[in-house]
Amino acid sequence: MRISDLYEQDIHAWTQQTAQLLRQHRFQDLDIEHLVEELETMSRRDRQELVSRLKILLGHLLKWQHQPAHRSSSWRGSILEQRLRIRDLLQDAPSLKPFLAEAANAAYADGAKLASKETGLPLAQFPDPWPYCAGAVEEHWFPMP
Repeated sequence: MRISDLYEQDIHAWTQQTAQLLRQHRFQDLDIEHLVEELETMSRRDRQELVSRLKILLGHLLKWQHQPAHRSSSWRGSILEQRLRIRDLLQDAPSLKPFLAEAANAAYADGAKLASKETGLPLAQFPDPWPYCAGAVEEHWFPMP
């Protein structure tokens, strides 16, 4: 079976075979078209994960800011978890750091929608744009009410 056919049949087997071909320096046998596609997909996936983590983080920070009477250790734990996952992602892919502010801006609208849904507060109550995106990933920073 050709490796390009394997890609369509079993992507896991394709990745294993591709890795083996690379280790053996058998570059002429590689499925270059699909290899490039998979590398581009990996890059998009990292960017998407960063935006997704920021949506959740910003939503929790908005709830923290706008409902101080409801703050709990659970909220603090959720905020910390997202920050740690963002930190780990940025450590694994430092080239995403310049994208952080853009990702936070892209994530904010959905984070505000999540906060509105979970708090019952009108979406218009949350500032647009949120002025704290730069500090959001800092471990000990929390917005003031």
